[in-house]
Amino acid sequence: MDDNARYQVLRNDEDQYSLWPADLEVPEGWHAVGKEGTKDECSAYVDEVWTDMRPRSLRERMDNAAS
Repeated sequence: MDDNARYQVLRNDEDQYSLWPADLEVPEGWHAVGKEGTKDECSAYVDEVWTDMRPRSLRERMDNAAS
């Protein structure tokens, strides 16, 4: 990753996050979340919002098993 490049934050259907170059088309299966900036800015955003690293489907299964 280039520290001087612009990035955007992506999220997939499993609520997993990734940084992606802002000038490239978003890959299939991923969606822009509206955060764009430097690598450090985007990484800080991901650290703030992605507090549970488990994929959404696993969280749901575990929640259902606990009920």
